[in-house]
Amino acid sequence: MNIGKTGKILLADIGGTNARFALSPSGQTGPIDYVKVADFPTVREAIADVLARRSNGEQPHRAVLAVAGPVTNNRCVMTNSPWVIDGNELQSALGFDSVHVLNDFEVVAWSLPALEPSDLVRLGGGDGLAGEPLLVVGPGTGFGVSCLVDRHGSRLAVVTEAGHATLPAENEREERVIACLRRRLGHVSIERGALSGSGLQNLYEALAEIDGVQVPHRDAAGITKAALENSCPVSRATLEMFCAILGSVAGNLAVTFGARGGVYVAGGIVPRFREFLAASAFRARFEAKGRFQDYLRNIPTRLVIKPDASFLGLTTFAEHNPAE
Repeated sequence: MNIGKTGKILLADIGGTNARFALSPSGQTGPIDYVKVADFPTVREAIADVLARRSNGEQPHRAVLAVAGPVTNNRCVMTNSPWVIDGNELQSALGFDSVHVLNDFEVVAWSLPALEPSDLVRLGGGDGLAGEPLLVVGPGTGFGVSCLVDRHGSRLAVVTEAGHATLPAENEREERVIACLRRRLGHVSIERGALSGSGLQNLYEALAEIDGVQVPHRDAAGITKAALENSCPVSRATLEMFCAILGSVAGNLAVTFGARGGVYVAGGIVPRFREFLAASAFRARFEAKGRFQDYLRNIPTRLVIKPDASFLGLTTFAEHNPAE
């Protein structure tokens, strides 16, 4: 099939189970097409199907793809699906002028400057300093961290593996929890020890053990539900510690990156208990950095609640990185 190229861009947010695609006119996002990864052997076939159904015979000139996994040399081998996302291969096979493959948290970082007040929940601090780094942290299946740096009109999203850094303790009770987890896990990372779905479950089990309490098995969703219903003291204590640790880690990363533009919390877990987070020790622990407390006090913290922030990030990246 011979189709002409247009100014549209193919945008995609690709996870292990589902992939979402949109054809974007300049500066906008078109209707989102939902695809089950299991329905297509390869991402190439999934994209070809979307274009056949949605492009009206007009080939987009480029593609920008967010993927839930590490990206090296414009290529990602998906962890939880058989797809391999290779930008160079897709470019030649499907006739794009360019294909960019980005880590999904890198894309969230790109969305930050374009978020509206209605996309956010304020969690303390001021308004941030214009032009200073913007940091996003996200508890979900793992713990994502990315920082958007703007210098002299050029933007760069720094992708990190901060979730695998060692989990810090701020008090004796947290030290006991980490000691318990160390016996079970060996190295206790931020991600496995607390700030992820499995981390929340590990916290719950460790708190029950150090307090000598028998509790039923619960996954992260069950722990959160019991905590919010106040039907299980251990679940409640677990969610309180999760929020406190999230504040400490976010504050550590804000100092590390000099993120005086703002710190944003994203990911799939925290928006489910936004009021609980706002009332928790999150902000106090964020600022609790001794001599640097005044530095942290002025940094805004915000919760991202926009469902399709990834597509906003993809569009923003495309605008700032025109095709060569």
